[in-house]
Amino acid sequence: MGFRQAVAIGITAFVPLAHAQESPEWKGEAELGVLITSGNTDETILNSRFALAHETERWRNNGELSSKYSESDNETTAEQYKAFAKTDYKFSERQYWFLRGAYEADRFSGYDFESSLTTGYGNRVWRQGERSFLDLSAGLGYRYNKLDDTNEDGEDAEKEAIARLAGQFDYALSDNALFRQTLSSEIGLDENNVITESETALQANVVGNLSMKAAYRVKHLSSPPPDSEATDTEMSLSLLYGF
Repeated sequence: MGFRQAVAIGITAFVPLAHAQESPEWKGEAELGVLITSGNTDETILNSRFALAHETERWRNNGELSSKYSESDNETTAEQYKAFAKTDYKFSERQYWFLRGAYEADRFSGYDFESSLTTGYGNRVWRQGERSFLDLSAGLGYRYNKLDDTNEDGEDAEKEAIARLAGQFDYALSDNALFRQTLSSEIGLDENNVITESETALQANVVGNLSMKAAYRVKHLSSPPPDSEATDTEMSLSLLYGF
């Protein structure tokens, strides 16, 4: 697979979640940039991302597709595809119920793929204007991670119930700049494998709908597959087009 194919996958249109027909108004963004990684892969690669968001009085839906890919001398050196979809049903201005599904395929992670489905309670505990808020959520679900190889118990997959804790903090630094911090942790209730992910990002408008985004991402596994790193880090600088 070449770079053009990887980017095409990263910007494939996302099919929205339930109740989207209530309003024709959507918000979206497409992102393309350079990525520097350490951990299971150590090199400079290219990444792409496509996201959609939709909100009505009672429902808030969002989804995202992303990819990263690189080649060296016609040999694939990094390949990852991620997707998630989430819907919130708002009981009140602050409280909501959520349902979230996620999928990740990383060729160099030790997993064939990782997937999870969770549901639970969320609360927008703080809000200032339309762009600044703090969301906290907690829920339960199920994780199915297919391993590249069998583990020491002879199993080829990790299957267990999980608890999910997550938070998102958005703060509008100005009319043209936004700071975002996300943090999530999925805790295995059987094997006690904890997967924690964090993203710290700063986005600033350049001109029109075009913005510059700098981000730092960390993913940590308490019990990674054999011959895989426990922690992956990513630093990226990319252009983002909002619509």
